[in-house]
Amino acid sequence: MSKNFEIIELVGISTQSISDAIQQVVLEVSKQKKVGWFEVTEQRGRVNSEGKIEFQVTVKIGTKINE
Repeated sequence: MSKNFEIIELVGISTQSISDAIQQVVLEVSKQKKVGWFEVTEQRGRVNSEGKIEFQVTVKIGTKINE
């Protein structure tokens, strides 16, 4: 039996941490689809207009399309 995955690429953002940015984006996708795996492809940050550090991560998420 073959397993097939769809790859979704999203950016997670958090003012708490890189880990929180990853968790937020993965949990959001998992509300609609079964997440099989994820890969962080980029990490970056910026200082937003309020002077807070904002963590940003680009995440590839593999969702199962066949069970």
